[in-house]
Amino acid sequence: MIVKNICCIGAGYVGGPTMAVIAKNNPHLKITIVDINQARIDAWNDADVSKLPIYEPGLAEIVQETRGKNLFFSTDIDAAIDESEMIFISVNTPTKTYGKGKGMAADLKYIELCARNIAAVAKTDKIVVEKSTLPVRTAEAIKSILHNTGNEINFHILSNPEFLAEGTAVQDLLNPDRVLIGGESEAAIEALAKVYNSWVPEEKILRTNLWSSELSKLTANAFLAQRVSSINAISEICELTGANVNEVAKAIGMDSRIGSKFLQASIGFGGSCFQKDILNLVYIARSYNLNEVADYWEQVIIMNDHQKRRFSDRLIKTLYNTVSGKKIGMLGWAFKKDTNDTRESAAIYVADHLLNEQANLSVYDPKVSSFKIQSDLNYLNTRSEEENEASVKTESSPYEALKAAHAVAIMTEWDEFKTYDWEKIYSHMKKPAFIFDGRNILDKAAMQKIGFEYYSIGQ
Repeated sequence: MIVKNICCIGAGYVGGPTMAVIAKNNPHLKITIVDINQARIDAWNDADVSKLPIYEPGLAEIVQETRGKNLFFSTDIDAAIDESEMIFISVNTPTKTYGKGKGMAADLKYIELCARNIAAVAKTDKIVVEKSTLPVRTAEAIKSILHNTGNEINFHILSNPEFLAEGTAVQDLLNPDRVLIGGESEAAIEALAKVYNSWVPEEKILRTNLWSSELSKLTANAFLAQRVSSINAISEICELTGANVNEVAKAIGMDSRIGSKFLQASIGFGGSCFQKDILNLVYIARSYNLNEVADYWEQVIIMNDHQKRRFSDRLIKTLYNTVSGKKIGMLGWAFKKDTNDTRESAAIYVADHLLNEQANLSVYDPKVSSFKIQSDLNYLNTRSEEENEASVKTESSPYEALKAAHAVAIMTEWDEFKTYDWEKIYSHMKKPAFIFDGRNILDKAAMQKIGFEYYSIGQ
């Protein structure tokens, strides 16, 4: 199968960076990313690459290098489908908020809409690639829709899950641990493998059946999230026994059977994948009556939610059991550093808890807008939009955000937070001045020497 034109439906956190890297390494291919969101496409096409809708280190440079040459962004979905030989589906698959499976199952309505659109437009054979994170056997549903169009076109369905981490997406794509391709057609698999072979060594391209590929993505995220919840569970024991979670993590991380990655105690994991994929795994297990399996994985989510509540409860208790009317400065809103993605960020839920206690919040994040912060809180429907707007202020300067604050809550591990003039911050805060370091990024001894009451995770 010869592929000259690739279409990617969905210009989000996976589709954008992935297609940009493919375009960079395959200058002979025409890559078109399409989306129904005109504002998002306009942002991708903005002459000022600093205004791209997604912030990832190194992404702007690749987009600038390839855009208009072999990388294009458009809202004309039908035209892109029609001219392509290979179509990536990279749309959102959020957790269902309604009906059967509410709160656990993946909402596949956007996937189905994509499949029906492809079926309606296609006039020639297509390779359709699942890029979104999907439940096991979703490919079967896509295949059913495509193969029942009655127009005698051949569709080959592949699963090609992404294993990039936001904040390091470009490097993860340029130097992947592996590329996983699952499918039934050997020719289609090899056509996609050829696209990656332009920069990925052959030994890193893993070929499996469709179902193994789909399940591997869910399993990888579940295992990583499990490690975070495991070390966070130990952090609570550390705080009550005098042990130091950083020392414990270093000790067990040096065991070659365990390794050191994802053993940083914190206020909990966030992002678009971990919680969604584990809940999906739980739902699949329950649908097969594997209740012990479901209970096991659900505990990872329970521990993560507990860690966020525990952090905000500790802040309230330390501030003399009330934060009513008090200014709490929050540093960071993104779910992790080097990204502007806020989906399932711990900051949202800690903020919501503090607002329930009538705190006044002042937020600074180097990449997240005031509009996005308000949208995240409004989405919870805990209180009115007017109440959120009155109680949450977003500042463009960290020093302004922390001025006259009773406490600082560090929610994201942005490197720049370590470089601030903390003596200056201390001098302008209410006394006693508290720091609640939810990411364990500051030097405890240095902060205490300045005069801060310093609290961290697991110490």
